[in-house]
Amino acid sequence: MQKLSHIYEKELHKIWLNQSFTSKLKTLAGDNISVLDPGAFNADSAGPDFLNARIRLGALVYVGDIEIDTDYNSWKSHGHNIDVKHNKVVLHVSLINKSNQHYVYTKDGRKVPSICLTQFLNRDTIESLLENDSKKKELSTEKLKCESSSSAVEHQVKKIFIAELGINRISRKANRIYNRLKELAYLNELKIKEPVVRYDLHPDFESRKFTYNDFKDKKLWQQLFYELLFEALGYTKNKTIMLELAQAVDIKFLSEIDITEDISLTLETILFNVSGPMPEVRNLPKEDISDYTMNLFNRWKDLSKIYDGEIFDETNWHFFRTRPQNFPTIRVAGGVRYLEMILNENLIPNIITKIDQINKIPILINSLRGLMVVKSRGFWKNHYVFDQPAKQEIKYFVGVSRSDEIIINVIIPFFMVYFDVFGNKVLSKKVLEIYNNYDQKFSNRLIEDIAKGINTPDLLKKSVYAQGMLELYRSYCSKNKCDECEIGKVVFA
Repeated sequence: MQKLSHIYEKELHKIWLNQSFTSKLKTLAGDNISVLDPGAFNADSAGPDFLNARIRLGALVYVGDIEIDTDYNSWKSHGHNIDVKHNKVVLHVSLINKSNQHYVYTKDGRKVPSICLTQFLNRDTIESLLENDSKKKELSTEKLKCESSSSAVEHQVKKIFIAELGINRISRKANRIYNRLKELAYLNELKIKEPVVRYDLHPDFESRKFTYNDFKDKKLWQQLFYELLFEALGYTKNKTIMLELAQAVDIKFLSEIDITEDISLTLETILFNVSGPMPEVRNLPKEDISDYTMNLFNRWKDLSKIYDGEIFDETNWHFFRTRPQNFPTIRVAGGVRYLEMILNENLIPNIITKIDQINKIPILINSLRGLMVVKSRGFWKNHYVFDQPAKQEIKYFVGVSRSDEIIINVIIPFFMVYFDVFGNKVLSKKVLEIYNNYDQKFSNRLIEDIAKGINTPDLLKKSVYAQGMLELYRSYCSKNKCDECEIGKVVFA
């Protein structure tokens, strides 16, 4: 047998993503497993391989992360058992498990079931995984399979197909938002706070028929918008913990405390103390602590008495390989401003008014963009982290490019759902018109590579096409589904 060092985990990642198994999965303890959602691939070198997966294990459905190792023993040798970033792993997957071990253990002592893939893969696949192929390259978008021949496809055909994918992508985002809205309404009806570890809701929830009357409470929409904005501010590396922070310090809690005076400082006190990056003030010399930090510390003494939610740790956050402008501290500071706007400045009604009253789409887009840009202020205008002054002044917590991403990924699908729920077809159609005509100020390497590969650089700036190209890669290119792609059907005919 070839050495395990020659087994490429990225091949296991592809197998997991595509669920390319010959039979139904079972844990080594014999429990049946159904993979409802394999999760999102974690491109960062730190943390589990797939995030936010959903698996049914026996009678329960678990939501959490998936760690994939070539060898069962890698769980310990790679230090996952002492890494808090792996505390949310719900399933450990390995290709080799010589000792037939049934479980691994997280840093917090939780027992996680393990599966060995060799019994669920055919012989050819296993042999190909064990081959000594040092020439294999990592998956990338540097060259698409159809790149050299994509010019054979008429530009209009590509344009129509990509636009359709762009609509599919935004519709899927809207569907996810609607499902979360229903969860919030259901939990609110039961008068319970969402648990830290989420399982599937009661079977009654799945069969429940919701009407617009279930969604009349404005706090539901505020909480939903709050969660989505914080998740978007977290980027790829910190979006999960930002979302969890918004769920922990929820609108219900904030509405029960007096934050009418000095709202910014009160919200910063709560969010920074709950999220984890606050320094250990008690253990530091006074000369090393700023007045701002001491103020947050002292204010939290009283506020902590009425907060009964989860407290996070600094190790839950990714600072490594993150640009200072994207540090979690700056993102939380920007999130505080959005939260102020939600609670005290009628952010949701203001956006509704803009969509309703501004008829010229370019003017409406610029108005939304201006609303979501957040200029820096206060302590965080001159700091990236606590008590270490930045070399240059920070101008924006949320700049134009990031505000564009928030409009595309949050505001548009959120208000598609809002207007659909309350039967306003005119404004629902108008929101889709915004999406179809949005000239975004941001791009990324993946979109640019796809545009280059299929020879559609002229479509890069329009959001519906840029999102469509992302969808093209995620749903077809990365999964080798060329025979199902309208471009691939022509190229490989």
